[in-house]
Amino acid sequence: MMSQDEIIRFIRAQKVAVVTGVDADGFPSQKAMFSPRRIDGRTVFYFSTNTSSQKVEVFRGNPKAGVYFYKQGRQKYVGIHLKGTMEVLTDHDAKASIWLPTDTMYYPLGVDDPDYCVLKFTVTGGRFYSEGKTEDFQLTDTDQ
Repeated sequence: MMSQDEIIRFIRAQKVAVVTGVDADGFPSQKAMFSPRRIDGRTVFYFSTNTSSQKVEVFRGNPKAGVYFYKQGRQKYVGIHLKGTMEVLTDHDAKASIWLPTDTMYYPLGVDDPDYCVLKFTVTGGRFYSEGKTEDFQLTDTDQ
């Protein structure tokens, strides 16, 4: 099993995250996204997305969420599943906090483009998988 800091380093090294919510009919709704733009401590992750996207609608209806990170090596697979809650943030400060200049390619009106928002994921627990072994874990913002 990885330490909490190793888990965060692993997550930061991944380019893609699979984000899952629960739709209005109670079914899972998954979407591959770019990895988090920012991680505060070990428990709060920020993603950039379109306000008009289906996942925003899903999380506005039900904040329960999962985020999965994985790496498939030649001989080793590592997967980390995080569960928690997802908030949709549309205020200027939240959007500006993770804005990149290249975002104008997707949001031509800039940081205040109404189709640009932030998904704030707060971790409540996790599960680690590698080499046929799984283990539940908790992430904390302080070393225990």
